[in-house]
Amino acid sequence: MKNIFIYIFIFFMVGSLSAQVTVSGIIDSTVSVTAGAEDSPAFSTGFEEYANIRFQSRLRDNMGTVYGAVNLIAASGDYAFRLAGISTRIGTPDDENFIAAIELERLYFRLNGEHVDLDAGLFRLPFGYSQVWGSSDFLNPRNPLKPDARPRGILGAALTFYPIDEIKLLCFYAAPRDPFSNEGKGSLFGFSLERHCEKTSAQMLYSFETPDADFTYGIHRAGLSVKADVEIGLYMDLLYTYNHETGDSLDGLSLSVGADYSFFDGNLIVIAEYLYNGNTSSTAIGYGGDFANNHYLYTGLTYRFNDFSNISLALISGLDDISFTPIVSFNHELFQGATLTIIAQVPLDRDLFNGDGNRGELGPIRPDTLQPRNPETGELLGRYGSYFSLSAKIRLRF
Repeated sequence: MKNIFIYIFIFFMVGSLSAQVTVSGIIDSTVSVTAGAEDSPAFSTGFEEYANIRFQSRLRDNMGTVYGAVNLIAASGDYAFRLAGISTRIGTPDDENFIAAIELERLYFRLNGEHVDLDAGLFRLPFGYSQVWGSSDFLNPRNPLKPDARPRGILGAALTFYPIDEIKLLCFYAAPRDPFSNEGKGSLFGFSLERHCEKTSAQMLYSFETPDADFTYGIHRAGLSVKADVEIGLYMDLLYTYNHETGDSLDGLSLSVGADYSFFDGNLIVIAEYLYNGNTSSTAIGYGGDFANNHYLYTGLTYRFNDFSNISLALISGLDDISFTPIVSFNHELFQGATLTIIAQVPLDRDLFNGDGNRGELGPIRPDTLQPRNPETGELLGRYGSYFSLSAKIRLRF
């Protein structure tokens, strides 16, 4: 594995000597403290050093661009447990105090025509205008409980047409979720149509996932996302998933509706976004998402003290089981290219205050149905959770 570092080092050294290659990136140093619940450690810490190194280079005759990004990660404590499942983890001696990993985040090219663009490789393919839940963004599910989650890419291709300035037609292909599916089972094909007006935008989306061992009839997805910038910002994002095996009820619907508004010359921004999460929809646990119940509400505000500092308060509410997770974050620009971010989360539910066993999905200890189990016997492996978590991160940009 040492050769990988050598190759990366040589590439960037050669690239830095050429005006055709641009290298940039970020380095995050993050520490965390967590107060565990039930079978989790009563007190745990974590430390992670993360670098995202990006490069791009124009093709000859300026007909296109090659893009790439690599993640370099070293972690210990809580972050090491999260890193342990990454297949590209690098072996380290037993006496080292960290584990490390390399991830290929982006590697693709873009060819530019007068009215047509072609992207192919490992790249990000986002959908929808939702700011929080991302119902339409099924290729990269979001979770507001993990605000620092890194967007994942897809291996595929996208052909974009611009018949006029206000209209964008996208046709895309994504390789199967199982990388060893050499028969192409589970491949994704689809298109989206986007129209922009002066104060409104709309996007329609359709995709078909070819049959595989789990879904013998394939999966259809159809979505609509709209936004309007009037006195307040309004947006709606929905995606309906039709799977023959799971039926055709509202279980396949993921729908979010939200609004945002700014006060005091933009120094205070308020946002609210509701989510209906169908049991087999794009945001549901086990179907690409992270949520088990049906009704959620995100409310938040951000106040900017000055050009260098701001504070954000958010409340994620599970309306079915009356559980909540408040999130407080503070950002301060230390100097140009360096930012300090502090985030605290405090899960709450009825059991925490009453001890009546009414545990909620967003509370300190999730219900037993959402706890890890032995895949063979179904036996509960333990009840894990946290009463409080705090993380501090310094981000450097170069």
